[in-house]
Amino acid sequence: MRIVTHKSIENFYKKHSNSKSALEEWYTKANKAEWNNFAEMKSTFKSVDAVGNNRFVFNVKGNDYRLVAIVLFQIRIIYIRFVGTHAEYDKIDCENI
Repeated sequence: MRIVTHKSIENFYKKHSNSKSALEEWYTKANKAEWNNFAEMKSTFKSVDAVGNNRFVFNVKGNDYRLVAIVLFQIRIIYIRFVGTHAEYDKIDCENI
């Protein structure tokens, strides 16, 4: 999968340094993946949830952090829309972010 953009991950872990290894691990796994559907993605990331509108929520670092992404399986692109703490996630409408 091609991921747009790694910069959002970097910006987040500059503020939350303890998230770096977990976010980089997510990035590496997602970047190497060749998912065709949600079930295949779920086999890589057990805690991923579909929230509608092609958006998916990934729990990162034992649910300390959340990453919301648009995943377009047919063209193999992931658009990172949000990276934040669990508390920050609770304040967003992830289906429309």
